[in-house]
Amino acid sequence: MSTYEARLGALRAQLKKDQLDGFVVPICDEHMSEYVGDYAQRLGWLTGFGGSAGSAVVLSEEAAIFTDGRYTLQVREQVDGQNWQYVGVPQTSISDWLKEHAPAGARIGYDPWVHTKGWVESASRALKAKGAELVAVKSNPIDAVWADQPEKSDAKLMVHEDRYAGQNSAEKRAAVAEWLAGNGVDSTVISALDSVAWLLNVRGSDVSNTPVALSFVLAHADGTADLFVAPEKVDEAVQAHLGNAVRLRTPEEFVPALKAMNGKRIAVDPDRAVAAIFGALKDGGATILEARDPTILPKAIKNPVEQDGHRAAQARDGAALSRYLHWLAQEAHKGELTELSAAAQLRAFREATGMLKDLSFDTISAAGPNGASPHYKVDEKSNRRIDPNSIYLVDSGGQYLDGTTDVTRTIWVGPGEPTAEMKDRYTRVLKGHIALALAVFPEGTRGAQLDTLARAALWQAGVDYAHGTGHGVGSFLAVHEGPQRIGKFSGGQAGTDEPLQAGMILSNEPGYYKQGEYGIRIENLILVEEREIACAEGRYFGFETLTFAPIDKALVDTSLLTRDELRWWDDYHAKVLEIVAPQLDGDALAWVTEACSPLAKG
Repeated sequence: MSTYEARLGALRAQLKKDQLDGFVVPICDEHMSEYVGDYAQRLGWLTGFGGSAGSAVVLSEEAAIFTDGRYTLQVREQVDGQNWQYVGVPQTSISDWLKEHAPAGARIGYDPWVHTKGWVESASRALKAKGAELVAVKSNPIDAVWADQPEKSDAKLMVHEDRYAGQNSAEKRAAVAEWLAGNGVDSTVISALDSVAWLLNVRGSDVSNTPVALSFVLAHADGTADLFVAPEKVDEAVQAHLGNAVRLRTPEEFVPALKAMNGKRIAVDPDRAVAAIFGALKDGGATILEARDPTILPKAIKNPVEQDGHRAAQARDGAALSRYLHWLAQEAHKGELTELSAAAQLRAFREATGMLKDLSFDTISAAGPNGASPHYKVDEKSNRRIDPNSIYLVDSGGQYLDGTTDVTRTIWVGPGEPTAEMKDRYTRVLKGHIALALAVFPEGTRGAQLDTLARAALWQAGVDYAHGTGHGVGSFLAVHEGPQRIGKFSGGQAGTDEPLQAGMILSNEPGYYKQGEYGIRIENLILVEEREIACAEGRYFGFETLTFAPIDKALVDTSLLTRDELRWWDDYHAKVLEIVAPQLDGDALAWVTEACSPLAKG
């Protein structure tokens, strides 16, 4: 019996003890985070799945794991199909699956601290149709059988200085207070970790790759706030920074504080607050206003200081990546590198800047067929040699005090030539990348309306990719930040209907993936900026490219590029050279100079 089969058996035994016929297990924590601390990695512990998005349902006789198109390959490689059914979302929701598979009269458990209120309502309706019921557990049954479950982090909070934030915490809290007063609301629950960090200008290290601290905030209409955080995480510098207007309270006081809101009007974000928060407020007699967290949009619209910080971080990161690409050009064709050793070298180049605080996510270092999994995560078991005459994909980023980076490059590893198909697919991805980079669009345009630009050249060849085209990015915060997103309306991810506004940062990352052979993705970060157009009727926007590092020439079929696309390539690489070259010397400088030379049309 494998480890994961034994864990599944242990959970089923615990469910029987708890008089439950099933249990739902998402990748989530009390803050609805995308990336969660080790203590909350319950799905990974149970199944072996290492992705950042997914859920599972365990019944007495069957079990299913739910993932989207990003993880179609990964989930099958990591999770035993003899014990688990693979279910794709959004095609089939958990509620739909439960409606079909849950036994009549079943009691299906869920942890109200890791699900939204909306999900609870949907699943309850589905089960009611079967004469079954959804049951909130007082303690998570996985925690009862996870013998070596890690403790929550006790790392200290850090002050995020105004010179990086561009606005002090008092001003941000005043803006939230104004919003509360304007909506006739007494207080709002801020439960998303990056929202807490942004509002109070603090950062932490409780979650890998994302500089946040485990905490909740109640922000009030008088501009004050209650911060619920473990006392040992707050030192004198943080206390002084927060001031008297931010009251420090323990995590144990959070639920009682919610239940003490009798007669108060409290705003809660239904997409970012767990069901338990709604339950505590309801039990206490509060009137709940469901509304988006008032920090979400201001956090997404970067102020001029944050924009300049991003540019500085991107220039620094671009030079580190350029050093890495030069190193790859010298070493990869020898056939001695592995995915892990290559990723380690890239981190070393970033660390050599002296300013790296963390990676912004685990580097996707994917050789050959591993590149066909868009969110591939290398480990000792999957680690593959980077073979000569193959495609290598590297998606990576860094966390710096002045900005968060995210960039993907696809590299041809010689010494031979890529196939005609490889060049065709790569060039079509490049055409989509350029089309989005050059987009001009009127005020009110949604990300979903731009998504087609990135896919059109691929569609013409009868191919596509199963992930979004662009996600928001934070400022020394989450590398995946809402509310904006570029993707299909039907992609199952929130944000595609969010109007894009000046100051928002997004990724531009179309791709192509051929199962069992290779993956292609080209990613830069872009900033929404206002465009002055003569005689324009209304406000128009475009994108400023923020990421600067060479894009591989070897895979380009210039015959597929238009004159405007060739001009974009040459202009972009001239800018790369302008920004990166002053930070390089010797062989690295010579290599980058050549890599950035004009692309002649063949």
